[in-house]
Amino acid sequence: MSPLSPNVPKSPQCPQPPQCPHCPQILSMSPNPSMSPSPLNVPSLSPLVSPDPGVLRGFLDGHSDAVWALSFDVTGRHLASCSADGTVRLWDPRGDSGGGTGGGTGTDHGVPTSVTFVPTQPAQLVAGFRSGATVLYDLEVTKATLVSPNGGSGQVNQVVAHPSQPLTITASDDRGIRYLDNRTGKVVHSMVAHLDAVTCLALDPSGAFLLSGSHDCSLRLWHLCQRTCRTCVQELPAHRRKHEEAVLAVAFHPRRALSASAGADALAKVFV
Repeated sequence: MSPLSPNVPKSPQCPQPPQCPHCPQILSMSPNPSMSPSPLNVPSLSPLVSPDPGVLRGFLDGHSDAVWALSFDVTGRHLASCSADGTVRLWDPRGDSGGGTGGGTGTDHGVPTSVTFVPTQPAQLVAGFRSGATVLYDLEVTKATLVSPNGGSGQVNQVVAHPSQPLTITASDDRGIRYLDNRTGKVVHSMVAHLDAVTCLALDPSGAFLLSGSHDCSLRLWHLCQRTCRTCVQELPAHRRKHEEAVLAVAFHPRRALSASAGADALAKVFV
């Protein structure tokens, strides 16, 4: 495994990236000034009120502790979940009862914290763990095929899979972002990406840009031009710290040039 670079990226602004012949023009992000609320059919969140029957199809009952993450495969037929009970489970949510059916496996790597399907290989599933390990599962043989056990000194907070390349990217408590080759399980690139724990990641639909969030209160936009070209092109002070936490989630819009973040300060923000 390649070690993390000891040079922490400068703050509050990322350095100007060098010109790269492979890189398209970079568009900056800024808060959307004209956001307007739209009605959503969302079930009630009150614990005193039953879920809205108009949106609730059923329950998936199988975990015995908190469920940390969910992921649908590209076909929408399978749902993966990981839990504090130490298991990763695969579900068929189309069960006749509405609750679906599922099967799970215990792990030898501790408690899973994040899970995602691999878009380029629908029969593959990647999970990250508190131990720092990242594991690739082959669903056809229902076992772990590749393990990267030394993912760093901190737990993996999120794993994302590249939409067109055999590449998994992880965010960790040790401030690092790592790039793993799904074919070998080896770390092909690693870097100190933030001044505090990296909590969340999102890839844009083209796979050209990576958005990361951290407890250092910032968002950073990375350009993934080539395996050797991973440059921070913009940093945004996004959220205020609350109870030692800051940015908790990030996302890209699947069709429009929008991204969003959510933080411990009770705010969700949209950027253009």
